[in-house]
Amino acid sequence: MPINLLGITNSIAELKTLEQVRKRDFPNIFTKLESIAKVQSVKGSNAIEDIVTTDKRIEEIVNQSSAPLNHNEQEIAGYRDALNAIHNGFENITLDAQSILNLHAVLLSYTETGGGNYKTSDNVILEIDSEGNRKIRFTPTKAVETQSAMQQLIYAFIDANSDSGINKLLLIPCFILDFLCIHPFSDGNGRMSRLLSLLLLYKAGFDAGKYISFEEQINKNKNSYYEALRKSSENWESNTNDYLPFIENFIFSLLICYKELDKRFAVINSKKVSKRERIEQTILNSLLPLGKQEINYILPDISATTIEIVVSRMLKQGQIKKIGTFKNAKYIKN
Repeated sequence: MPINLLGITNSIAELKTLEQVRKRDFPNIFTKLESIAKVQSVKGSNAIEDIVTTDKRIEEIVNQSSAPLNHNEQEIAGYRDALNAIHNGFENITLDAQSILNLHAVLLSYTETGGGNYKTSDNVILEIDSEGNRKIRFTPTKAVETQSAMQQLIYAFIDANSDSGINKLLLIPCFILDFLCIHPFSDGNGRMSRLLSLLLLYKAGFDAGKYISFEEQINKNKNSYYEALRKSSENWESNTNDYLPFIENFIFSLLICYKELDKRFAVINSKKVSKRERIEQTILNSLLPLGKQEINYILPDISATTIEIVVSRMLKQGQIKKIGTFKNAKYIKN
């Protein structure tokens, strides 16, 4: 392993220890962060697959104040339920074939086709060049071999995970890469890979993605994510591929989550800076656009009027830019 990758894992370990102490002492803050991250995770993971709706509808679906109205919203509602299942009970979900099938069934539970079964026909992963031409980038495991391949993947992970000489964190992206190369389902493989990433990270004690959306980090940098996936999947079928590009991308995304969580907590819990500075730091330090209501939720002791005044001044000064309009407007560092 390259030295820089070991440095990243050490940084994650330090921030993880700090998070565990803070979570014990300030549970209410983490509850608020989790509710915000959940909306961003549902939005981000589906957006990667071009499954989109408005921010307002995303929040209504995640908060279960409205039923899905179309196919995209059915897909979004399914991800919400699968994500809730992991958030609320990851300790009780064992890594076995039936658990993966059950999670897939939940993911597609609102759609007509449904889920919970491996693919019955072969699939391919296509890529489109700059001229719009399609070509096969990768040919996954054949349908008739999928059940066996998934069982072997699970056995291999369990065996490696029990080896004290193997870094538990670095093992997770290896599992996810193999899962994506097998491509066991006719639909939902990408979203399942992100759900399984969270499941394995949480079970290994790395739960920053519960409070700062891991899926949104991938969505924001999806070009580099897909490039890492392309590099690491080359020659996978002959077992001569290089896992390192995908491992580095995965681990760096997790580090960003831990760093963002550290910044977010410091601003929320700070008593040494003014309310204006706390609002400014909340927006400027955020990797994701924030609406005024989200800022108010993160900083409940600051009034909506004060937030409005500070946001307006930051806009005039060019510190931030506005995304969207009216009540759905969000703000991010310019």
